[in-house]
Amino acid sequence: MQRACAASILKEGHTWIKNAGNSNDDKAALQLVKDLGAFSVDYLDDGGVVVISDGVQCKNSDVNCGESGLSIRMFIPIIALCNNEVTINGSGSLLSRPMNFFDEVLPALEVKIKSNNGKVPIVLKGPLQPKDITIDGSLSSQYLTGMLMAYSAADAKAVTIKVNDLKSIPYIDLTLSVMKAFGMKMPLNKEYKEFYFEEKAHVYPFTYQEYTVEGDWSGGAFLLVAGAIAGKIVVKGLDPFSTQADKAILQAIIASGATISIEEKQIEIAPPVTGLSALKPFHFNATDCPDLFPPLVALAAYCNGTSVIEGVSRLAHKESNRGLTLQEEFAKMGVEIILQDDLMMVKGGEALKGAAVHSRHDHRIAMACAVAALNAVGETVIEEAEAINKSYPDFYEHLQLLNAGVSLIN
Repeated sequence: MQRACAASILKEGHTWIKNAGNSNDDKAALQLVKDLGAFSVDYLDDGGVVVISDGVQCKNSDVNCGESGLSIRMFIPIIALCNNEVTINGSGSLLSRPMNFFDEVLPALEVKIKSNNGKVPIVLKGPLQPKDITIDGSLSSQYLTGMLMAYSAADAKAVTIKVNDLKSIPYIDLTLSVMKAFGMKMPLNKEYKEFYFEEKAHVYPFTYQEYTVEGDWSGGAFLLVAGAIAGKIVVKGLDPFSTQADKAILQAIIASGATISIEEKQIEIAPPVTGLSALKPFHFNATDCPDLFPPLVALAAYCNGTSVIEGVSRLAHKESNRGLTLQEEFAKMGVEIILQDDLMMVKGGEALKGAAVHSRHDHRIAMACAVAALNAVGETVIEEAEAINKSYPDFYEHLQLLNAGVSLIN
Protein backbone atom coordinates (compact mmCIF):
# COMPACT_ATOMS: atom_id res chain seq x y z
CA MET A 1 0.00 0.00 0.00
CA GLN A 2 2.73 2.45 0.95
CA ARG A 3 4.76 1.63 -2.16
CA ALA A 4 1.67 2.23 -4.28
CA CYS A 5 1.21 5.61 -2.61
CA ALA A 6 4.78 6.58 -3.48
CA ALA A 7 4.38 5.39 -7.07
CA SER A 8 1.10 7.31 -7.42
CA ILE A 9 2.79 10.66 -6.74
CA LEU A 10 5.74 9.87 -9.02
CA LYS A 11 3.56 8.62 -11.88
CA GLU A 12 1.71 11.57 -13.38
CA GLY A 13 -1.93 10.85 -13.89
CA HIS A 14 -5.00 9.37 -12.28
CA THR A 15 -4.33 6.35 -10.00
CA TRP A 16 -7.04 4.15 -8.53
CA ILE A 17 -5.60 2.15 -5.61
CA LYS A 18 -7.93 -0.76 -4.91
CA ASN A 19 -8.08 -2.69 -1.62
CA ALA A 20 -6.37 0.28 0.06
CA GLY A 21 -5.31 -0.10 3.69
CA ASN A 22 -6.59 1.98 6.60
CA SER A 23 -3.73 1.63 9.08
CA ASN A 24 -1.89 4.59 10.57
CA ASP A 25 1.09 3.81 8.34
CA ASP A 26 -1.16 3.88 5.26
CA LYS A 27 -2.69 7.17 6.36
CA ALA A 28 0.77 8.66 6.88
CA ALA A 29 1.78 7.65 3.34
CA LEU A 30 -1.36 9.21 1.85
CA GLN A 31 -0.76 12.42 3.79
CA LEU A 32 2.74 12.54 2.33
CA VAL A 33 1.22 12.14 -1.14
CA LYS A 34 -0.94 15.21 -0.43
CA ASP A 35 2.02 17.17 0.92
CA LEU A 36 4.09 16.27 -2.14
CA GLY A 37 1.69 17.94 -4.51
CA ALA A 38 -1.13 15.58 -5.45
CA PHE A 39 -4.04 17.50 -6.98
CA SER A 40 -6.40 15.32 -4.96
CA VAL A 41 -6.56 12.22 -2.75
CA ASP A 42 -10.10 10.87 -2.48
CA TYR A 43 -11.37 7.91 -0.48
CA LEU A 44 -14.03 5.77 -2.18
CA ASP A 45 -16.92 3.97 -0.51
CA ASP A 46 -15.53 0.61 -1.64
CA GLY A 47 -12.31 1.15 0.32
CA GLY A 48 -10.27 2.36 -2.63
CA VAL A 49 -8.32 5.59 -2.97
CA VAL A 50 -7.98 7.79 -6.06
CA VAL A 51 -4.86 9.94 -6.44
CA ILE A 52 -4.42 12.56 -9.16
CA SER A 53 -0.84 13.74 -9.54
CA ASP A 54 1.37 15.78 -11.82
CA GLY A 55 4.57 14.57 -10.19
CA VAL A 56 6.42 15.59 -7.05
CA GLN A 57 5.89 19.25 -6.19
CA CYS A 58 6.45 19.85 -2.49
CA LYS A 59 3.51 21.97 -1.34
CA ASN A 60 4.45 22.02 2.32
CA SER A 61 7.75 22.93 3.92
CA ASP A 62 6.98 20.60 6.84
CA VAL A 63 5.88 16.96 6.42
CA ASN A 64 5.27 14.20 8.95
CA CYS A 65 5.80 10.47 8.42
CA GLY A 66 3.87 9.46 11.52
CA GLU A 67 5.46 6.37 13.03
CA SER A 68 6.18 4.63 9.73
CA GLY A 69 9.74 3.44 9.23
CA LEU A 70 9.04 2.44 5.63
CA SER A 71 7.44 5.77 4.73
CA ILE A 72 10.29 7.90 6.05
CA ARG A 73 12.99 5.76 4.42
CA MET A 74 11.14 5.52 1.13
CA PHE A 75 9.88 9.09 0.89
CA ILE A 76 13.03 10.97 1.95
CA PRO A 77 14.77 10.37 -1.43
CA ILE A 78 11.50 11.25 -3.18
CA ILE A 79 11.16 14.47 -1.17
CA ALA A 80 14.79 15.20 -2.09
CA LEU A 81 13.67 15.52 -5.73
CA CYS A 82 12.17 18.90 -4.74
CA ASN A 83 14.24 22.06 -5.07
CA ASN A 84 12.80 23.75 -1.99
CA GLU A 85 13.69 23.17 1.66
CA VAL A 86 11.53 20.62 3.46
CA THR A 87 11.57 19.57 7.13
CA ILE A 88 10.66 15.92 7.75
CA ASN A 89 9.40 14.80 11.14
CA GLY A 90 7.72 11.81 12.74
CA SER A 91 6.10 10.63 15.95
CA GLY A 92 6.32 7.88 18.53
CA SER A 93 9.14 5.38 18.11
CA LEU A 94 10.18 7.00 14.82
CA LEU A 95 11.73 9.83 16.82
CA SER A 96 14.45 7.50 18.10
CA ARG A 97 15.07 5.40 14.99
CA PRO A 98 18.42 6.09 13.28
CA MET A 99 18.47 7.63 9.79
CA ASN A 100 22.24 8.17 9.48
CA PHE A 101 22.12 6.55 6.06
CA PHE A 102 20.82 9.76 4.52
CA ASP A 103 23.45 11.95 6.20
CA GLU A 104 26.06 9.84 4.43
CA VAL A 105 24.43 9.28 1.03
CA LEU A 106 22.39 12.36 0.07
CA PRO A 107 25.22 14.95 0.09
CA ALA A 108 26.90 12.88 -2.65
CA LEU A 109 23.74 13.45 -4.71
CA GLU A 110 23.88 17.25 -4.27
CA VAL A 111 21.20 17.28 -1.58
CA LYS A 112 21.72 19.51 1.44
CA ILE A 113 20.72 17.70 4.61
CA LYS A 114 20.68 18.51 8.30
CA SER A 115 19.52 15.93 10.83
CA ASN A 116 19.22 15.64 14.59
CA ASN A 117 22.34 13.48 15.02
CA GLY A 118 21.00 11.01 12.50
CA LYS A 119 17.40 11.25 13.71
CA VAL A 120 14.36 13.40 12.89
CA PRO A 121 13.73 16.20 12.36
CA ILE A 122 15.59 16.09 9.05
CA VAL A 123 15.85 19.14 6.80
CA LEU A 124 16.43 18.55 3.06
CA LYS A 125 17.03 20.79 0.07
CA GLY A 126 17.36 19.22 -3.37
CA PRO A 127 16.97 18.53 -6.13
CA LEU A 128 18.57 15.10 -5.95
CA GLN A 129 20.98 14.40 -8.83
CA PRO A 130 21.41 10.64 -9.44
CA LYS A 131 25.04 9.53 -9.52
CA ASP A 132 26.97 6.29 -9.19
CA ILE A 133 26.91 5.38 -5.50
CA THR A 134 27.57 2.42 -3.21
CA ILE A 135 25.26 1.90 -0.24
CA ASP A 136 25.02 -0.44 2.76
CA GLY A 137 22.05 -2.79 2.44
CA SER A 138 22.52 -4.58 5.76
CA LEU A 139 20.46 -2.23 7.95
CA SER A 140 17.23 -2.18 5.96
CA SER A 141 16.14 -2.72 2.38
CA GLN A 142 13.78 0.25 2.82
CA TYR A 143 16.59 2.72 2.12
CA LEU A 144 17.23 1.05 -1.24
CA THR A 145 13.49 1.12 -2.01
CA GLY A 146 13.48 4.91 -1.70
CA MET A 147 16.65 5.32 -3.76
CA LEU A 148 15.32 3.10 -6.56
CA MET A 149 12.07 5.06 -6.78
CA ALA A 150 13.81 8.45 -6.70
CA TYR A 151 16.38 7.44 -9.32
CA SER A 152 13.60 6.11 -11.54
CA ALA A 153 11.73 9.42 -11.40
CA ALA A 154 14.74 11.68 -11.99
CA ASP A 155 16.20 12.72 -15.33
CA ALA A 156 19.69 11.26 -15.35
CA LYS A 157 22.62 9.96 -17.26
CA ALA A 158 23.34 6.25 -16.95
CA VAL A 159 23.91 5.57 -13.25
CA THR A 160 24.42 2.58 -10.97
CA ILE A 161 23.46 1.95 -7.35
CA LYS A 162 25.81 -0.65 -5.90
CA VAL A 163 24.62 -2.41 -2.75
CA ASN A 164 26.71 -4.23 -0.17
CA ASP A 165 25.22 -7.02 1.96
CA LEU A 166 21.56 -6.48 1.06
CA LYS A 167 19.11 -7.97 3.54
CA SER A 168 15.37 -8.63 3.03
CA ILE A 169 15.74 -9.14 -0.73
CA PRO A 170 12.05 -10.16 -1.15
CA TYR A 171 11.06 -6.60 -0.16
CA ILE A 172 13.12 -5.24 -3.06
CA ASP A 173 11.31 -7.69 -5.35
CA LEU A 174 8.08 -6.16 -4.05
CA THR A 175 9.34 -2.63 -4.74
CA LEU A 176 10.39 -3.55 -8.27
CA SER A 177 7.04 -5.23 -8.95
CA VAL A 178 5.18 -2.05 -7.90
CA MET A 179 7.48 0.12 -10.04
CA LYS A 180 6.87 -2.14 -13.03
CA ALA A 181 3.10 -2.13 -12.48
CA PHE A 182 3.15 1.69 -12.56
CA GLY A 183 5.27 1.84 -15.70
CA MET A 184 8.21 3.48 -13.95
CA LYS A 185 11.73 3.43 -15.39
CA MET A 186 13.16 0.06 -14.36
CA PRO A 187 16.78 -0.65 -13.41
CA LEU A 188 18.76 -3.63 -14.63
CA ASN A 189 19.08 -5.80 -11.52
CA LYS A 190 22.49 -7.45 -11.36
CA GLU A 191 21.98 -10.12 -8.67
CA TYR A 192 20.87 -7.49 -6.12
CA LYS A 193 24.42 -6.14 -5.98
CA GLU A 194 24.02 -3.49 -8.67
CA PHE A 195 20.99 -1.66 -10.05
CA TYR A 196 21.79 0.03 -13.34
CA PHE A 197 19.57 2.77 -14.79
CA GLU A 198 20.04 3.47 -18.48
CA GLU A 199 20.22 7.05 -19.69
CA LYS A 200 16.62 7.95 -20.24
CA ALA A 201 14.61 11.08 -19.58
CA HIS A 202 11.83 10.89 -17.02
CA VAL A 203 8.82 11.11 -19.34
CA TYR A 204 5.58 9.60 -18.11
CA PRO A 205 2.45 10.38 -20.12
CA PHE A 206 -0.49 11.51 -18.03
CA THR A 207 -2.30 8.20 -17.68
CA TYR A 208 -5.01 6.28 -15.89
CA GLN A 209 -3.64 3.58 -13.59
CA GLU A 210 -5.34 0.88 -11.54
CA TYR A 211 -3.43 -0.99 -8.88
CA THR A 212 -4.78 -3.59 -6.44
CA VAL A 213 -2.97 -3.81 -3.12
CA GLU A 214 -2.20 -7.37 -2.05
CA GLY A 215 -3.39 -8.80 1.22
CA ASP A 216 -0.73 -8.22 3.89
CA TRP A 217 1.24 -11.32 4.84
CA SER A 218 2.79 -9.47 7.81
CA GLY A 219 -0.61 -9.10 9.47
CA GLY A 220 -1.99 -12.35 8.09
CA ALA A 221 0.86 -14.28 9.72
CA PHE A 222 -0.69 -13.69 13.16
CA LEU A 223 -4.03 -15.11 12.05
CA LEU A 224 -2.36 -18.16 10.51
CA VAL A 225 -0.46 -18.83 13.73
CA ALA A 226 -3.71 -18.41 15.67
CA GLY A 227 -5.14 -21.23 13.57
CA ALA A 228 -2.16 -23.46 14.23
CA ILE A 229 -2.38 -23.09 18.01
CA ALA A 230 -6.03 -22.39 18.80
CA GLY A 231 -8.34 -23.96 16.25
CA LYS A 232 -9.14 -24.18 12.54
CA ILE A 233 -9.12 -20.96 10.56
CA VAL A 234 -9.64 -20.11 6.90
CA VAL A 235 -7.85 -16.96 5.71
CA LYS A 236 -8.71 -15.45 2.34
CA GLY A 237 -6.97 -12.69 0.41
CA LEU A 238 -3.33 -13.78 0.87
CA ASP A 239 -1.57 -14.53 -2.41
CA PRO A 240 0.53 -17.74 -2.11
CA PHE A 241 2.59 -16.51 -5.09
CA SER A 242 3.33 -13.09 -3.56
CA THR A 243 6.85 -11.67 -3.44
CA GLN A 244 6.22 -10.51 0.15
CA ALA A 245 8.93 -11.85 2.45
CA ASP A 246 6.53 -12.70 5.26
CA LYS A 247 4.88 -15.37 3.14
CA ALA A 248 7.66 -17.54 4.62
CA ILE A 249 5.52 -17.95 7.76
CA LEU A 250 4.03 -20.93 5.94
CA GLN A 251 7.40 -22.72 6.13
CA ALA A 252 7.47 -22.47 9.92
CA ILE A 253 3.83 -23.53 10.27
CA ILE A 254 4.41 -26.55 8.05
CA ALA A 255 7.59 -27.43 9.99
CA SER A 256 5.62 -27.26 13.26
CA GLY A 257 3.31 -30.02 12.06
CA ALA A 258 0.12 -27.97 11.95
CA THR A 259 -2.59 -29.11 9.57
CA ILE A 260 -2.51 -26.89 6.49
CA SER A 261 -4.21 -26.65 3.11
CA ILE A 262 -3.01 -23.98 0.67
CA GLU A 263 -5.21 -23.00 -2.26
CA GLU A 264 -5.02 -20.10 -4.68
CA LYS A 265 -7.70 -18.05 -2.90
CA GLN A 266 -7.59 -19.32 0.66
CA ILE A 267 -5.41 -20.98 3.29
CA GLU A 268 -6.86 -23.33 5.90
CA ILE A 269 -4.86 -24.03 9.05
CA ALA A 270 -5.60 -26.03 12.19
CA PRO A 271 -3.64 -27.65 15.04
CA PRO A 272 -2.26 -31.14 14.34
CA VAL A 273 -4.91 -33.83 14.19
CA THR A 274 -3.32 -35.46 17.25
CA GLY A 275 -3.79 -32.32 19.33
CA LEU A 276 -2.03 -29.11 20.23
CA SER A 277 0.71 -30.83 22.22
CA ALA A 278 1.91 -32.45 18.99
CA LEU A 279 3.23 -29.17 17.53
CA LYS A 280 6.94 -29.70 16.84
CA PRO A 281 9.79 -27.23 17.41
CA PHE A 282 11.23 -25.69 14.26
CA HIS A 283 14.38 -23.97 13.01
CA PHE A 284 13.76 -20.84 10.93
CA ASN A 285 16.01 -18.16 9.42
CA ALA A 286 14.19 -14.81 9.69
CA THR A 287 17.08 -12.64 8.49
CA ASP A 288 15.17 -11.61 5.35
CA CYS A 289 11.79 -11.41 7.10
CA PRO A 290 12.47 -10.00 10.61
CA ASP A 291 8.85 -8.86 11.07
CA LEU A 292 7.97 -12.55 11.48
CA PHE A 293 9.78 -12.84 14.82
CA PRO A 294 6.68 -11.94 16.93
CA PRO A 295 4.27 -14.44 15.31
CA LEU A 296 7.06 -17.05 15.20
CA VAL A 297 7.57 -16.67 18.95
CA ALA A 298 3.84 -17.11 19.56
CA LEU A 299 3.96 -20.30 17.48
CA ALA A 300 7.15 -21.58 19.13
CA ALA A 301 5.65 -21.05 22.59
CA TYR A 302 3.21 -23.87 21.83
CA CYS A 303 5.71 -26.23 20.20
CA ASN A 304 6.88 -29.19 22.29
CA GLY A 305 10.59 -28.34 22.59
CA THR A 306 13.05 -25.58 21.75
CA SER A 307 12.61 -23.70 18.47
CA VAL A 308 15.51 -21.73 17.01
CA ILE A 309 15.02 -18.50 15.03
CA GLU A 310 17.97 -16.84 13.27
CA GLY A 311 18.34 -13.13 12.54
CA VAL A 312 18.05 -11.46 15.96
CA SER A 313 20.46 -8.71 14.83
CA ARG A 314 17.69 -7.35 12.57
CA LEU A 315 15.49 -6.50 15.57
CA ALA A 316 17.39 -3.78 17.40
CA HIS A 317 15.90 -0.79 15.56
CA LYS A 318 12.25 -1.77 15.15
CA GLU A 319 9.42 -0.02 17.02
CA SER A 320 11.00 -1.57 20.11
CA ASN A 321 14.13 -3.67 20.55
CA ARG A 322 12.05 -6.68 19.64
CA GLY A 323 14.50 -9.35 20.75
CA LEU A 324 14.58 -8.11 24.33
CA THR A 325 10.91 -7.12 24.29
CA LEU A 326 9.77 -10.58 23.20
CA GLN A 327 12.02 -12.16 25.82
CA GLU A 328 10.64 -9.99 28.62
CA GLU A 329 6.95 -10.00 27.72
CA PHE A 330 6.70 -13.73 26.96
CA ALA A 331 8.51 -14.48 30.23
CA LYS A 332 5.46 -13.02 31.97
CA MET A 333 3.40 -15.75 30.26
CA GLY A 334 5.83 -18.47 31.34
CA VAL A 335 7.87 -18.81 28.14
CA GLU A 336 11.66 -18.80 28.39
CA ILE A 337 13.49 -17.16 25.49
CA ILE A 338 17.29 -17.26 25.22
CA LEU A 339 19.15 -14.74 23.06
CA GLN A 340 22.58 -15.90 21.92
CA ASP A 341 24.51 -14.00 19.26
CA ASP A 342 22.18 -13.93 16.24
CA LEU A 343 19.95 -16.71 17.55
CA MET A 344 16.71 -16.73 19.52
CA MET A 345 15.81 -19.98 21.26
CA VAL A 346 12.22 -20.33 22.42
CA LYS A 347 11.45 -23.09 24.92
CA GLY A 348 7.90 -24.15 24.25
CA GLY A 349 5.56 -26.89 25.32
CA GLU A 350 4.73 -25.68 28.82
CA ALA A 351 1.24 -24.38 29.54
CA LEU A 352 1.14 -20.63 28.99
CA LYS A 353 -0.41 -18.52 31.70
CA GLY A 354 -2.41 -15.36 31.29
CA ALA A 355 -0.58 -12.24 32.42
CA ALA A 356 -0.46 -8.46 32.29
CA VAL A 357 1.83 -7.67 29.36
CA HIS A 358 2.85 -4.46 27.62
CA SER A 359 3.06 -3.80 23.89
CA ARG A 360 5.97 -1.37 24.38
CA HIS A 361 4.06 0.73 21.81
CA ASP A 362 4.96 -1.95 19.22
CA HIS A 363 2.10 -3.18 17.03
CA ARG A 364 3.61 -6.61 16.41
CA ILE A 365 4.33 -7.24 20.09
CA ALA A 366 0.69 -6.49 20.91
CA MET A 367 -0.52 -8.92 18.24
CA ALA A 368 1.93 -11.65 19.28
CA CYS A 369 0.79 -11.46 22.91
CA ALA A 370 -2.87 -11.55 21.86
CA VAL A 371 -2.37 -14.67 19.73
CA ALA A 372 -0.33 -16.39 22.46
CA ALA A 373 -3.13 -15.61 24.94
CA LEU A 374 -5.71 -17.59 22.98
CA ASN A 375 -4.76 -20.88 24.65
CA ALA A 376 -3.21 -19.50 27.81
CA VAL A 377 -4.66 -20.38 31.21
CA GLY A 378 -6.28 -17.28 32.66
CA GLU A 379 -6.77 -13.73 31.49
CA THR A 380 -4.21 -11.74 29.54
CA VAL A 381 -4.36 -7.94 29.58
CA ILE A 382 -2.33 -6.01 27.02
CA GLU A 383 -1.34 -2.46 27.96
CA GLU A 384 -1.02 0.06 25.12
CA ALA A 385 -3.01 -2.42 23.06
CA GLU A 386 -3.92 0.29 20.55
CA ALA A 387 -0.42 0.01 19.09
CA ILE A 388 -1.96 -2.33 16.49
CA ASN A 389 -3.45 0.74 14.75
CA LYS A 390 -0.05 1.26 13.16
CA SER A 391 -0.50 -1.64 10.74
CA TYR A 392 -3.70 -3.63 11.46
CA PRO A 393 -6.41 -1.58 13.19
CA ASP A 394 -9.05 -4.33 12.78
CA PHE A 395 -6.89 -7.05 14.35
CA TYR A 396 -8.73 -7.44 17.67
CA GLU A 397 -12.12 -7.46 15.96
CA HIS A 398 -10.90 -10.19 13.62
CA LEU A 399 -9.45 -12.17 16.52
CA GLN A 400 -12.71 -11.81 18.40
CA LEU A 401 -14.52 -13.47 15.49
CA LEU A 402 -12.29 -16.51 16.00
CA ASN A 403 -12.52 -16.81 19.76
CA ALA A 404 -15.49 -15.93 21.93
CA GLY A 405 -13.13 -15.54 24.88
CA VAL A 406 -11.51 -12.40 23.44
CA SER A 407 -12.89 -9.26 25.07
CA LEU A 408 -12.31 -5.69 23.92
CA ILE A 409 -12.28 -3.11 26.69
CA ASN A 410 -11.85 0.57 25.82
